[in-house]
Amino acid sequence: MPASLLTRRFLFRGLAMAALAVAGLAAARHVDAATPLPSSAAGSAYDYKFTSIDGDPLPLSQFKGKAILVVNTASLCGFTPQYKGLEALYTAYKDKGLVVLGVPANDFADQEPGSNKEIKHFCDATFAVDFPMTEKETVTGDKAHPFYKWVGAAKGAPKWNFHKYLISPEGALIAAFPSKVEPESPELKAAIDAALSHNG
Repeated sequence: MPASLLTRRFLFRGLAMAALAVAGLAAARHVDAATPLPSSAAGSAYDYKFTSIDGDPLPLSQFKGKAILVVNTASLCGFTPQYKGLEALYTAYKDKGLVVLGVPANDFADQEPGSNKEIKHFCDATFAVDFPMTEKETVTGDKAHPFYKWVGAAKGAPKWNFHKYLISPEGALIAAFPSKVEPESPELKAAIDAALSHNG
């Protein structure tokens, strides 16, 4: 077969594959646009239970009447210094009715490889963390903890460490914040203030 004909055939095949790829991307965008995530989740956070980092039962129902900020954490992440801000936030707001709940997870780039004991020691020694922590959990995918499947269906699953979900004092999921929203951010504090004000 002449080289020119082979070249034309490969070129045609390449163009066809590129067209299919573009069509696939367009279809994916169309599906995303046509099926937006619901703005709130049915059910209640109080339906879910964790185990504490010390191995004790930690049902979210024990925080009824308080706002809960649930954060998937990691010890080796660029966002790990947010532990300091989360502890400061907890200290400032705990008497007003806020609980910060840390959920160690190794879902992203193996940035939480340690055991529960090692994680607790790191948090205590490095940031003097006093807010409650769960044992290490999975927060994305089919093996995600049921709480994370619930919030993920409504507000999207975490895309990285230190993703934040705000639960109202009535147990409703009311907001989600990506990793880059720091504990000190006006956006997060305003949402917490609104949740606590509504509770009052």
